[in-house]
Amino acid sequence: MSKIKTPEELLDLQVEEFNIGNISFLMTLYEKEACFASKPGQVAKDVESIRKAFQSLIDMGCKLKAKPKRVLLASDLALLITEWSINGTEPDGKPINLTGRGTVVLRRQSDDTWLIVIENPWGTD
Repeated sequence: MSKIKTPEELLDLQVEEFNIGNISFLMTLYEKEACFASKPGQVAKDVESIRKAFQSLIDMGCKLKAKPKRVLLASDLALLITEWSINGTEPDGKPINLTGRGTVVLRRQSDDTWLIVIENPWGTD
């Protein structure tokens, strides 16, 4: 894995690897005890649960678009505000068209690589 120098670089890699279905690489972007709001009110609290949430979307052929809107830095922490969309098709043929404004907390690691600690694609929900 190349060294991720900024939170924006991490987001770009996350989108790229999600869209090619590289679930193994996606999991390297999270700290071991990270949490991810897979749905409003539903939180995956470990990498395996996060993997399952992403895998279900990848299995439905969903494609992700995301762009950074703002980054706030405080020492070794960053708050990344994103705008995103996911499009795909459910097994019954119903289209999936989700959009949101997300919040992501990242931590700079000892090797200067950034990893996700908390991700909430639903913003404040």
